[in-house]
Amino acid sequence: MAGQERAVHLLRQLQRASCRCPAHSHGFSQAPERTSCGKTTDYAFEMACSNIRYGQGVTKEVGMDLQNLGARNVCLMTDKNLARLPPVKAVFNSLAKHGVNFKFYDKVRVEPTDTSFKEAIDFAKRGQFDAYVAVGGGSVIDTCKAANLYACNPKADFLDYVNAPIGKGKPVTDVLKPFIAVPTTAGTGSETTGVAIFDFESLKAKTGIASRAIKPTLGMVDPLHSLHMPQRVAANSGFDVLCHALESYTALPYNMRSPCPPNPIYRPAYQGSNPISDVWSKHALNIVAKYMKRAVRNADDLEARSSMHLASVFAGIGFGNAGVHLCHGMSYPIAGLVKTYRAKDYNVNHPLVPHGLSVVLTSPAVFTFTGSMCPERHLEAAEILGTNVRNAKREDAGLILADTLRKFLFDLNVDDGLSAVGYTKEDIPALVKGTIPQERVTKLAPRPQTEEDLSSLFEASMKLY
Repeated sequence: MAGQERAVHLLRQLQRASCRCPAHSHGFSQAPERTSCGKTTDYAFEMACSNIRYGQGVTKEVGMDLQNLGARNVCLMTDKNLARLPPVKAVFNSLAKHGVNFKFYDKVRVEPTDTSFKEAIDFAKRGQFDAYVAVGGGSVIDTCKAANLYACNPKADFLDYVNAPIGKGKPVTDVLKPFIAVPTTAGTGSETTGVAIFDFESLKAKTGIASRAIKPTLGMVDPLHSLHMPQRVAANSGFDVLCHALESYTALPYNMRSPCPPNPIYRPAYQGSNPISDVWSKHALNIVAKYMKRAVRNADDLEARSSMHLASVFAGIGFGNAGVHLCHGMSYPIAGLVKTYRAKDYNVNHPLVPHGLSVVLTSPAVFTFTGSMCPERHLEAAEILGTNVRNAKREDAGLILADTLRKFLFDLNVDDGLSAVGYTKEDIPALVKGTIPQERVTKLAPRPQTEEDLSSLFEASMKLY
């Protein structure tokens, strides 16, 4: 009985401590419905992420892992830039030491497209691999997820698993091959999630595949690899962590998301904010506040870069189950409609607005817009990032967080809004059009938005300072 009383007492404490704002007033145990069928909103959430192994030099264990799995024919994927760098060499050495047979694919495209996905898928189908290893950032890991998925489902049409409304969004029911992800950037958190993002070229918009089934079996997080990121890559990767944490923490609560799935196989990976994701997202935000500027400014700062590598994992666990919302939804056309902008420190032969930059450029406008729905969480985020909110008013929460973000971005030399990466007001209709198909994430914003709202947000993001 004493144990039961303690449990009840703890639940009551959690309820009292929970956010009371309009979008998060559900507490931690209250649900609007008791059954899953025929109801308007969900009543449950679930947690899923890859196994994570962390440690300096831990990459040397990858050969042993594959040996333990009995893998005889491994697919190793990376991109041409990384193919020459120490992270890939460390994997080569481990595979050779432990006698693991593998085939090497280094044609992954930075910011992948449906075409580059299909090329990797064809390679995987021909290879008939029994395990996969991806060494790189989100582009490499996401490409390897797709290759594993479609090689295990060779009769599937490419659009079968692509998110609706662009694709059919079919659930993945097959068990995929073992997959080890070795992240080299501290940003996407792709080593923890069942999401693979790509540019759908014919629509000039980003979309993706989202299923818990495609998440890596193991994320091998070796902080030594983060030392090889150039300064702007470290900055833009960090902005992805920042927005993963902010968006998942301020997302619509899981039990306000609709529809309620008639079968748990249809419960989306992005479920809305929930008590477990909240823990990971807030912790990631605290690390970003403490270490990100150091990590960007000094590539040799192992403590800062290691901490950001962990923050990427933590935020990945948070958003991988809660989801993101408007910053990410609006980022996809920003990246997909790029004209001539070429980001510094990215060795690519095509115009590129890096993912993290495309996400963070709209963040001040977005959080000004959403602040009224969960002001406590917006103020808490601003405080974590260094703003004194002791005398702040709830109605100013969005503006306060927006100003906090502007200062943070200015200190890290971020381009002055969408205009600085090549967009004008004439591009806004196309940017809005590219955002509309991103309903999977935009519907998780705590505040519903119209096309006019999206137009206003893009316009407000043309200049940051």
